Amino acid sequence: MKSHAAVFAVDVGYGNTKVAFRNGSEVATLIFPSLTPTYQEQTIAIESQGLLTVPKTVAIEWNGKTYEVGPGVPLSSRNGDAGGTLADNYCTTDSYAALLGGAFHFANIDSVDRMVLGLPVKNFHKYAEHLRQTFTGKLDFGNTQVTVGRVMVLPQPIGALVNFTKYHEFDQENPHLIIDVGYFTTDWVVATGLTMDERRSGGHQSGASHYFQKIAERIKAKLKASPDGIERIDKAVREGKKYLLAGQDIDLAPYRAESQPVIDGTVKIIHNHIGHTEDLRSIVLTGGGAALYASTIRAEFPSTRIDMMSNPSFSNVKGFFAAGEVAMMREKPRKEGVAA
Repeated sequence: MKSHAAVFAVDVGYGNTKVAFRNGSEVATLIFPSLTPTYQEQTIAIESQGLLTVPKTVAIEWNGKTYEVGPGVPLSSRNGDAGGTLADNYCTTDSYAALLGGAFHFANIDSVDRMVLGLPVKNFHKYAEHLRQTFTGKLDFGNTQVTVGRVMVLPQPIGALVNFTKYHEFDQENPHLIIDVGYFTTDWVVATGLTMDERRSGGHQSGASHYFQKIAERIKAKLKASPDGIERIDKAVREGKKYLLAGQDIDLAPYRAESQPVIDGTVKIIHNHIGHTEDLRSIVLTGGGAALYASTIRAEFPSTRIDMMSNPSFSNVKGFFAAGEVAMMREKPRKEGVAA
């Protein structure tokens, strides 16, 4: 039986979709790849009497098409073409909507009072209203039907900032720099307390995927064999394992070294944009690609303390959830006053 949630937070990232919602007194989270291949029912696995494992996926319908969404979607399902997903207008695509439908399905929720979503800083003003209009009201994802009372949209790093203020020692009087290394974009916010300095905040279209793509290009140039996409390279890098290609187990260390300029260039752009750093209390580093960028950021800002968020992949979505609950609590007295 489906349930209701007062606040439902979803971070539909370019690499993974993260979800946070309240389950009793705890905040539950879940994650699955942001991949949406055309749905194909696993009839052989279903009829194998339990011998074969059925992938944990669901059919999600949107705009006349049916997509396969969930933790069991193969990492190679993008077939090396990330162009359809890694785009500035990602939040307007059918894939984004399908992933949102998958989030509701796997959370087992069919109605929410407030859904909280995030956008990259550079696209926030362009697409925030689109998200509010598209995903408010009754949503039909085929077998998954959902009702959303209100959509709240936040700049991506604000989620990490809210999360940081809630669970860490936080200087309210001096600015912090929050760097969110995502899959397609790297966003940063300079904020004092919860006041954002928009002049020093921004985003750059370069994230973990660009680093993995450069590794793939170097492999292709040297071995004359084309990797089948960057997702398996991502997995090998994060797990510290060799990468299997055409029967060979490839050590990625030399290719990572050749691809380091991608990271170096992005960190330089951040430094140039924020200008002076003498006033910063700390740099809060978060996002799925945080570990990849950490050493370069430490070298670029040697005098500034680095606060590395624990479990950075979930820091934004947990912050979105906390912000949604705070917003609802602030509105409650006003509603009670009107009722009175």
